[in-house]
Amino acid sequence: MAKNLPLLCVLLLSVLSLNSIVEARIRHYRWEIKYEFKSQDCFRKLVITINGRTPGPSIRAQQGDIIIVDLKNSLLTENVAIHWHGIRQIGTPWADGTEGVTQCPILPGDTFRYMFVVDRAGTYMYHAHYGMQREAGLYGSLRVALPDGEVEPFSYDHDRSIILNDWYHKSTYEQAAGLSSIPFVWVGDPQSLLIQGRGRFNCSTPGIEAAKCNATNPECSPYVLTVVPGKTYRLRIGSLTALAALSFEIEGHNMTVVEADGHYVEPFIVKNLFIYSGETYSVLITANQDPSRNYWAMSKMVSRNNSVPTGLAIFNYYPNHPKRSPPTVPPSGPFWGAIEPRVNQSLAIKSHPKYIHPVPQTSDRVIILLNTQNRINGSVKWSINNVSFSLPHTPYLISLKHDLLHTFEQTPPPDVINGYQSYDINNVAPNVNATSSNSLYRLKFNTTVDIILQNANTLNVNNSETHPWHLHGHDFWVVGYGSGKFNVSEDPKRYNLVDPIMKNTVPVHPYGWTALRFVADNPGVWAFHCHIESHFFMGMGAVFEEGIEKVTKLPSSIMGCGDTKRFIRP
Repeated sequence: MAKNLPLLCVLLLSVLSLNSIVEARIRHYRWEIKYEFKSQDCFRKLVITINGRTPGPSIRAQQGDIIIVDLKNSLLTENVAIHWHGIRQIGTPWADGTEGVTQCPILPGDTFRYMFVVDRAGTYMYHAHYGMQREAGLYGSLRVALPDGEVEPFSYDHDRSIILNDWYHKSTYEQAAGLSSIPFVWVGDPQSLLIQGRGRFNCSTPGIEAAKCNATNPECSPYVLTVVPGKTYRLRIGSLTALAALSFEIEGHNMTVVEADGHYVEPFIVKNLFIYSGETYSVLITANQDPSRNYWAMSKMVSRNNSVPTGLAIFNYYPNHPKRSPPTVPPSGPFWGAIEPRVNQSLAIKSHPKYIHPVPQTSDRVIILLNTQNRINGSVKWSINNVSFSLPHTPYLISLKHDLLHTFEQTPPPDVINGYQSYDINNVAPNVNATSSNSLYRLKFNTTVDIILQNANTLNVNNSETHPWHLHGHDFWVVGYGSGKFNVSEDPKRYNLVDPIMKNTVPVHPYGWTALRFVADNPGVWAFHCHIESHFFMGMGAVFEEGIEKVTKLPSSIMGCGDTKRFIRP
């Protein structure tokens, strides 16, 4: 079989065990990315579609399968790149889909092939990773099943995937221009919340042109989840919001959380699930309520004071008509500013007792990342340790592999900010100036690294925000949360080193800290950043390099920008 596969496919097969090669399937997709007019929330606007759809096609695979996506960029005037969120890309760091880090962007008119192994079962997603395109509709679900013969530690009758999102009417260009301008123009709250690509904007809002908003458009009819009374459903819920932290609930039903970011959770019951951009959860829900009616499924924006309408879908009990509205008013949901219940959910997530990945008891390096809002030459930026991150023109993976070290700054970012012990996280800093850099952290291969995400006050008095941080190429153990300022000598004594959950995305709560631990054992260059689109655009990110000498020859398809133009011969 291998003789008939392209060279890259042979390389992929080589990273699998001999037993897995026999079972591995190749799942081949052909996608065309283009702009189309859509009315996701009844308001007509240009969105980025895959084969005419947003959300894009769902990928369903089995652990060990090879995914091939031939992606044609038909955006005409924009580059594109797609990140496979939660897939570790072991042996294929160039397929991570992170423009500026692992590849050059895909140019208009070009077709690019992504090829990688899905090495672990679980609930994942894919989305744009170029500029702020993710919030223009370029995203979808990626579901990986267990190998044949293996079973999960819970049972259910049916499996469904749902992506939650927020939705802006302004283009990403307008938003980016505002974030980069002086005076600063914030993106503001989203206009609506989407459940599986559908929402409802009030077309009667003053100033809205009648031709642009049609409340009867079938594209914005509520998403319907049909269930059979008495059956149990696994809902794979992912969030790809541009800004919003969300609470998700289904009227009158409890949900049992069983999976987080591809790892089994010691089950616990919630009425509403708090979910942050970049996170995925599986919950079990049984259709055990009055079957003569339908129920509301809803998402609500939390963590920011807002007036965004609740996102609504219909939890449809068969054989009721799927468009039959529930007879009740949708639940009001939790108070937006209540931090305690959100922290409590974070603390409740532990590894399933039978699926604990032993965590290293000590670390080799501790990096404390202080998240602050700053100014650079009058522009508002987000920074970590007073350094606002910017991407280079030549992707790091290529620069490091081909010794193009002049393409990015070589002075590494600090492991801890000067004066951390005396830094007051509860007030606006007396000096809010910062610097910009595209340097990266170099990690010694196979060492254990602790990352402390420390939240602080923004440029506004009495304000600290929630930031969901996502690590590419790895899962990490979430070993601790805390309020206030992290104490280097005392807080590590309270880490959970027994049954911490492993995740790839985690929140740091207002005026609090979150402690992560991971092993730098995946050769490549990996982004680590806030998953809020505007925050990453404004500099809230970092990059880790590890084991670059172990990366095999890079495919020429990822080159063609910056100093890599020399490697492309016509």
